[in-house]
Amino acid sequence: MLAAAVVLAACAGAGAAPTGVAACADTNTQVWLGDGEGGGTAGAIYYPLEFSNVGHRACTLYGYPGVSAWGSGGGPVGLAATRAVSAHTTVTLAPNATAHALLRIADYGALCSTALNALGLAVYAPGQRQSRSIEFALEVCAHRSVLSVGPVRAGVGIPGYTTS
Repeated sequence: MLAAAVVLAACAGAGAAPTGVAACADTNTQVWLGDGEGGGTAGAIYYPLEFSNVGHRACTLYGYPGVSAWGSGGGPVGLAATRAVSAHTTVTLAPNATAHALLRIADYGALCSTALNALGLAVYAPGQRQSRSIEFALEVCAHRSVLSVGPVRAGVGIPGYTTS
């Protein structure tokens, strides 16, 4: 139901895995928004978007997650997240380990005059085709993205301390 651009953005981040370690599968990846209120700057708030390996074997993530907002009825609202381009590498997750990507949410007032209410985020882990929903109220623009996401990094993201 979500825009094909989000799926393509998520899959485009797939890269080569280290020998013998498969890419993380939809079924063994838990996606969640880090605790806390996020770190802020003028006009934006940052949240760590977390990816945990809940499987029994190590797996890898590489690249950028796909992120978009959804509204009532579960349909997309506004535009999908852009990429905060920076260097990245393959992250290997042991069972029960977590990686993160930095999610930036800009103040809609700096980008458009009228807000659309979103009820949550649809997140595709890098290289995966199944989205995970995170309930999270936010305001977005119809024709400009307020969302920007960085590449996956090793370790749990810490609100206010995680950098891109």
